[in-house]
Parts: sequence; structure tokens; C-alpha cells
Amino acid sequence: MFKRISLLNNRGFLQKQDNSSSFLFSSLLIIPLFLVIISGFLIKSIQADLMASDYLKHISTGFLGYFLAFFISYIPLERVKKYLIPIYFCTLIFLFLIYFVGISVSGSQRWLDLGIFSFQPSEVTKLSTVLTLALVLDKKTISSVRDLVLPLLVVIFPWLLIFFQPDLGTSLVLLVLTGVMLYWSQMPIEWILILVFFLFTSILYLTIPTSLIFWIPFVGYLAYRSSKKKLIFSTIVILLHLLVAKLTPILWQYGLKDYQKDRLVLFLDPNRDPLGGGYHLIQSKIAIGSGGFFGTGLLRGKLTNLQFIPEQHTDFIFSALGEELGFLGCILVLFLFFILIKKLINIAKNARSEFESLIVIGITATFLFQIIINLFMTIGLGPVTGIPLPFMSYGRTSLLINFISIGFVLSILKRSRSLRG
Repeated sequence: MFKRISLLNNRGFLQKQDNSSSFLFSSLLIIPLFLVIISGFLIKSIQADLMASDYLKHISTGFLGYFLAFFISYIPLERVKKYLIPIYFCTLIFLFLIYFVGISVSGSQRWLDLGIFSFQPSEVTKLSTVLTLALVLDKKTISSVRDLVLPLLVVIFPWLLIFFQPDLGTSLVLLVLTGVMLYWSQMPIEWILILVFFLFTSILYLTIPTSLIFWIPFVGYLAYRSSKKKLIFSTIVILLHLLVAKLTPILWQYGLKDYQKDRLVLFLDPNRDPLGGGYHLIQSKIAIGSGGFFGTGLLRGKLTNLQFIPEQHTDFIFSALGEELGFLGCILVLFLFFILIKKLINIAKNARSEFESLIVIGITATFLFQIIINLFMTIGLGPVTGIPLPFMSYGRTSLLINFISIGFVLSILKRSRSLRG
């Protein structure tokens, strides 16, 4: 999907004229804020009791994030490089503390209470991992297995701590942004596939274990043809996939809660448990379908007002959008997301350094994956994974981190634009 770049061979962008720079800078702030305001009204509709409504918290957090992003845009990223490793280790400490003093909600222990406020360290970890991974991959081409060791170490520790909270959604986000950033660093596409195929190996082991007789040799062949040390690399890949196959039942049994297992299975046929694990998916599809072309109107959705969908203001905010603003409202929001992602990719291509380009593409991958998975989940094409819709799902930590990410992108844009003069 993304066009890989070699900054050493692509200096021509400094001479390109970008007449839309001013619009680009402002749209990166305006689009997220507009999405926040839309979702604020939807949250108000979901929580009919105004005294208990979170819509004011959501909108006020959005405006705080807006000004925070604007402030961060004036900070050159070169100045924060020396703080990235300490920040990364601080997030690991916070993730570790969750297991001892974390707040448990709906069976998951993901929040820390600092007295004045509580926050979700896993949301901070997504951004800190992007920044640290960009630092590690800066001016580094992935051409051997040895080159992969440090980048994977950066990801594996937060991934393990998040996966066993349990937080399947965020752990998937970390894997995807890592794969995209490695690809952007010129890692061979075959190696990306080998990493992605670990997931397929796990799925096949749980569903059709006999197929691994053909599957794992195929992955080994892919490794054989993509490396200079063919036999060694293919042997390592085959052994790793066999190890993943053996560990899969252990992770399934002890790494996931029962409700997460139900979610992963029931999205294929939610009617098997319409009042349990499949309830969210069924009601979400009904709500979106009932909106029709124009929707019922803001604050007028019957299923939304009557709270047929639990926690609709968080993971299932898109179903409220579909019911109250209809097909047109959904298309508008999708168009805004499309513009936002397109702008981010353009900035990644034209960044002045590989470090800054990697940061932008990591943030882009984070946003895009969350958008796709959340929409698929809402319309019944994917399992319920707890992945929020950026800028729209209620969650103050997530919202602030999203705006901080936009602030870093704006900083990169401003400096690349100043170089073009």
C-alpha cells in the first residue's frame, strides 16, 4: 500500500513546490477536531442522561488536544531525540505497574490511577513505540536477520505486557505498525510476509492443523529465496513457525479471556449466541441498517437513545453515526479519514529525513489500521477487538495521544516546508 522511499536517492522533493502547504497544515488539525465534535453529539445522544454524559469531556479533551498539537508543532523533533529512550522505558514501567496496581474494567486491567487522573499506558505505548522504532531504524536498511534483532526487541517487550493485560486490540496495532515501518525501511517484502504468516500459522494450527504439513515448508521456501544465507535463514524461519504453532494453544488458553475467545469466533456467526458474545455485532448492524440513506437525525436514533448497544460511545460509535446520520454521514466521515491518511502519507514521502519519515508512516499505520478494524468490527466483517475509532471513540488518553501524534506530524511538515523555502 505504501510506496517505499530511499531518502539518500530522493532529494528532489526539496525543489518541489507545494502550493497547498498552508491548507495541509490547517487540515491536519481541523479534520480531527471536526470528527471530535461530530462524535461529541453522538455521545450525547447515546447517553441520554445529560448529568452522566461524557460528551463534554470528549469535546473539551479534543480542544485541549488541538492546542497541544499546535504547541508541539513548534518543537523540532531533533530536540526530543535524546528523550525517546527514557520515555520508552517509562512506558514499559507503567505497563508493568498495571499488573500490581492497575484498575480493572470489564475483565481487563489496563488503567493506572494517579490520584488526580487515570490513564491507559497502552495508548501512550503506541506512540512511544513508533518514536523509538523510528530512532532504531533511522539510516538503517534491513538486509539481514541481525538487522531485525534490535527493532523486534523494541516491540516484543511492550507487546507481551499489553497482550497479557489482556488487550488484544492494542497488541495487534503494535504488530501492524512495526511491519509497516520495517517495510518503509526497505526490508524485503518476503520478510514482511513471513512475519504476517505467523498469524496464519496460529490460525491454521487451531482450525486445520494438518495443513501445516504444506504451509510451513511453503514459508520456508519463501525464506530460502529471499536471503543470501538461504539454508540457515529458511531453517530458522521453519523452526520459529513450528515454535509459534506449539505456543498457540498455550496463548489461546492462558493469554485470552473467555469473552475474547468468543469475540474472535462469533463474528463469523453472531446468531449462535445472540444474547451473549454476538449481541454487540447484531445490534450494531441493525443500528447502521436502520439509519438508511439520510439517518434518523442527530439525537434521534431509537436504538442509540435506548442504549441497545453496550459501550456504544467507545468502540461502537460508528453504529450511532450510521443510525443518526445515515449513509451520507458515514461517507462524510470516511472521506475525512481518507483525506487525513492521504495527507499523512504525502508528508511521510516528503519528510526531510528518514527518521521523520518513519515517524509519520508509523503514526499513519496506527491510524489506518484502527480505522479499518473498527469499521469492520462495527459492520460485522471482523471480530470485536476493542480497537477504538481515532478521534471519535470516547477515551481521553487515546484522544490526547492521537492529537499529540498529529502535533509531531505538523512539526515534521513545518520543517520540511521551511527547507523548500
